[in-house]
Amino acid sequence: MYVKVSQWENGRYKRAESWWRYLLSENRRKKHVTLELHPDKLEVSEDFSLSSEKDAHASDSDENLERGNWSNKADYLLSMVGYAVGLGNVWRFPYLTYQNGGGAFLIPYTLMLALAGLPLFFMECSLGQFASLGPISVWRILPLFQGVGVTMVIISTFVAIYYNVIIAYALYYLFASFQKVLPWSDCFSWADEFCSKTRLISDCNATLDGEIIHANYSFITSNNLTCINDTINYKPVQFPSEQYWNKVALQRSSGLDETGNIVWYLALCLLLSWMIVAAALFKGIKSSGKVVYFTALFPYVILLILLVRGATLEGALDGIEYYIGKQSNITKLMEAEVWKDAATQIFYSLSVAWGGLVALSSYNKFHNNCYSDAIFVCVTNCLTSVFAGFAIFSVLGHMAFVSERPVSEVVDSGFDLAFVAYPEALSKLPVSPLWSFLFFFMLLLLGLDSQFATIETLTTTIQDIYPQMMKKLRIPITLGVCILLFFLGLICVTQAGIYWVNLIDHFCAGWGILIAAVLEIIGIVYIYGGNRFIEDIEMMIGKKSCFFWMWWRMCWFFLTPVLLVAILVWSLVTFSTPTYGSVLYPAWGTAVGWCMIIFCVIWIPIVAVVKICKAEGNICQRIVSCCRPTANWGPYLECHRGERYSHVVNPQKEKEHEIPTVSAFTYFRE
Repeated sequence: MYVKVSQWENGRYKRAESWWRYLLSENRRKKHVTLELHPDKLEVSEDFSLSSEKDAHASDSDENLERGNWSNKADYLLSMVGYAVGLGNVWRFPYLTYQNGGGAFLIPYTLMLALAGLPLFFMECSLGQFASLGPISVWRILPLFQGVGVTMVIISTFVAIYYNVIIAYALYYLFASFQKVLPWSDCFSWADEFCSKTRLISDCNATLDGEIIHANYSFITSNNLTCINDTINYKPVQFPSEQYWNKVALQRSSGLDETGNIVWYLALCLLLSWMIVAAALFKGIKSSGKVVYFTALFPYVILLILLVRGATLEGALDGIEYYIGKQSNITKLMEAEVWKDAATQIFYSLSVAWGGLVALSSYNKFHNNCYSDAIFVCVTNCLTSVFAGFAIFSVLGHMAFVSERPVSEVVDSGFDLAFVAYPEALSKLPVSPLWSFLFFFMLLLLGLDSQFATIETLTTTIQDIYPQMMKKLRIPITLGVCILLFFLGLICVTQAGIYWVNLIDHFCAGWGILIAAVLEIIGIVYIYGGNRFIEDIEMMIGKKSCFFWMWWRMCWFFLTPVLLVAILVWSLVTFSTPTYGSVLYPAWGTAVGWCMIIFCVIWIPIVAVVKICKAEGNICQRIVSCCRPTANWGPYLECHRGERYSHVVNPQKEKEHEIPTVSAFTYFRE
């Protein structure tokens, strides 16, 4: 094959668009091109025997052969939905809605989605896709703030440790559901005297010989008396599901001071959960992108089944009315706590500032429409939360009806909803093992989706730092990460494990994320430049009108940072020492929590100081230098850099084939 050239300048050929189009097509087909210069032509030979050294999860059809791309857009969208839609959509949002005015809560929730959640989500997706880099390396955009990326990765590591423990809980209950009679359906041999399926009357007022007396219930029944309404006091009892959770599943100790033994069956469930994660990620996004077709979609099938079953039960309407119906209280919107809860729920539900959105988006093709993707994922996430609330409250309404209690007494959130209240309600249904299996299988899938993305965040970070090593050893490294995190998580499956899970969640998954988010948006909008960032986005999705960007500018420059700072300040002002139920944490436990959050965020100033020290010039010049993008900041592939980033250099990139630049007319002859 020959390339005829009509002009020679200074011994080098200028670049021709047709030549680069050809080279790109050959590169995509994994053909290696060898060039030989002649006075009037370029001799081009193709070597099919050489194999391109690309990542194990890159394929020949990928745009980026070094890092790889999603096989198709559905893989990416389902992975993002799976990452954003997690356990909180099922066990936290419905309770917050009920607690904060029912249907009225959807007003602040929607506003916070538009003002805080979606702008930050869109920003992170755009950032990762533009640079094709993970949460640490992407801070070439602003070296002074690279510690923000380190903080995100460390927090994701802490969360990965305890999140898989929750998946292990779901696995344990899933296996326990394979019994004819659910083990938490009654007070069996493991129960104590406080276990009861119904409320037990302690004492009350009654009429005896024309006089009102107050007596214990045994006296009332022995004398065939009747309690007067509104004078009944009940004994403090625990339902079978609550005692099963504490005494059997967790073997819970009295507090953080009493570590106890490792609960062996929880440790095995934890090992199994890590094996599932490792198996799904052994080829990176190429394997996890296929697994999510099931793990991201099937929970919706189960939610629909639970909703249909719940809607046919007696008392279901009462539960739904408490959730979003007649019990809605519009006056709740006057309380600041309601708006704070709405903003916090949106923020954590969308998984922004964890690093995962940047990592997953970094595998997109450059011209992918990340704008429409962000809107789709955010809206899907919020609709899922609302939908899950109907499935949860319809069954809890039936439970309240059967146990003759108000809905407010059976509603709970978090662990108490997932492993106490809802299992108790399911145990009262016909064919209860089936419904229990479906519910915990849904929790398992919801947890796994989020865990896949969290671990992919860690492996993406390793890939960006050690690309050559990751190309050759992706499977051993992924397996090694999972094994390490499994051993670190063993403390969470001891008899005091639930206290550790709650402690990590209370500290690491709170302020650290808020601090990272505030610095992220300030750094990109006010230091790098919001308008400059918009121009970067337009390189990917095309030129947009000023009216299109008006809303995003208003959010990025003012509304979103203000809301994030307000949430952060509110969280600090209203801080309370962590508790689990009625159990208080010891002082040393709270100190450990503070040490964890300090360890997460201290890298922000440390990395900033290191960057300044390595810069040249006086102190002011060094700071200014660190506030500018590095020389290799820009689109990952040269073909996408255009005029704006034609100056970009990447000293780490190997240049095995130096391509002369070509000018004037060229043609190919085979």
